[in-house]
Amino acid sequence: MAYGFFARHFQRDLLPAQGELAPGNLRHEIVDHARLRFPKGEKARHYNALQKLTYLFVIFLLLPVMIATGLTMSPGLDAFAPWLIDLFGGRQSARTLHFITASALVAFVVVHVAMVLVSGVFNNMRSMITGRYAIDVDDLSKVKP
Repeated sequence: MAYGFFARHFQRDLLPAQGELAPGNLRHEIVDHARLRFPKGEKARHYNALQKLTYLFVIFLLLPVMIATGLTMSPGLDAFAPWLIDLFGGRQSARTLHFITASALVAFVVVHVAMVLVSGVFNNMRSMITGRYAIDVDDLSKVKP
């Protein structure tokens, strides 16, 4: 998370632009993802609003809650941060939230891997490793200047 702020990754790549959060735009992106229609051409090089919101949700909500509830369940942390137990309403509540958060993270990973497989394994893996995302010449000819 610190590196994301330091490298300005959050500001540059993950903060949605003003028009991206319009309800019609989000609905359209959800429908496209559900129908396995993926962006082509230059649009494929950038995260869409749905991806941005999902990554921000995972980074700033799910992961911190997972860490905090995990620490709350540890009896060894009582002396250092007894307020954590009160914050989550006891160890059992923290355990429940921890389980729900873990399930949401597993679902995120499963959907993420499935989308990578469906949208093109070779090109996606190459772009993750090398940073190079290949766009078909046919796709570029369809993009309006």
